[in-house]
Amino acid sequence: MATDPAAHAPVSAMTLDNYRFPTDKLKMRQEVEDRIPLVLVACGSFSPITILHLRMFEMASDYSRLSTQYEVVGGYLSPVSSAYKKAGLAPARDRVRMCELAADDAPSWLMVDPWEAIQPDYTPTAAVLDHFDYELNQVLGGVYGVDGESRRPVKIMLLAGADLLSTMSAPGVWDKQDLNHILGDFGAMIVERSGTDMDEALGNLKQWENNIHFIPQLIHNDVSSTKIRLLLKRGMSVKWMTPHAVTQYMNERGLYTDDQDTKSKDKGKQQAKN
Repeated sequence: MATDPAAHAPVSAMTLDNYRFPTDKLKMRQEVEDRIPLVLVACGSFSPITILHLRMFEMASDYSRLSTQYEVVGGYLSPVSSAYKKAGLAPARDRVRMCELAADDAPSWLMVDPWEAIQPDYTPTAAVLDHFDYELNQVLGGVYGVDGESRRPVKIMLLAGADLLSTMSAPGVWDKQDLNHILGDFGAMIVERSGTDMDEALGNLKQWENNIHFIPQLIHNDVSSTKIRLLLKRGMSVKWMTPHAVTQYMNERGLYTDDQDTKSKDKGKQQAKN
């Protein structure tokens, strides 16, 4: 019997034509009675992914287990598409591949979903969460309870740093309807970030505070993609700031170096001429 090659394609090789929703690490059966199955979704540039991005999932898992009624059954990294046009943004396929390499050495339930990254246009976070809700609850039908027979809908939450919450609180930055959908219908787990005041970050979001879970960093980590890019531009080491496999990949591809920037600018000029 012939097999579907798309079913075995790595996520970094997926396109709109062969996309499939990754479920290889999803816990399809709950392990703890009377808990709500939870899937954490981190949206971002991941240019590149850092150790802190991965730690966020571990912290959220501990917080869920110790302080909530949720049981984490899966986690997803969802890189933005190249249409986001952010400074320092590597091509979507490179960022998906780096996330894929990082997830290989991360929690057993952490996956990479390339759906957002392969879109030709920028996709709002609210629509990305709708995509996960559709795939997990409508297509899959949720996950099995402890009994292995009954199906239970999955709760989906956005996982982010407090710096993102600050932008949500700033007037005019986010669409009000999107905020209501993200924080009201889904909810968020927000990890403390150095230099961000949590009360100030909550600011104008008080109406959704019951759906926003704050996770303190007991061991502070302020590693960021911006700092990694800066070090690479200066020819300095980024060891222990991102997984080793990601560092190797960046070196092989020449990502975030002056040479890479020059090549990107030259390519843009050539495309403009054509």
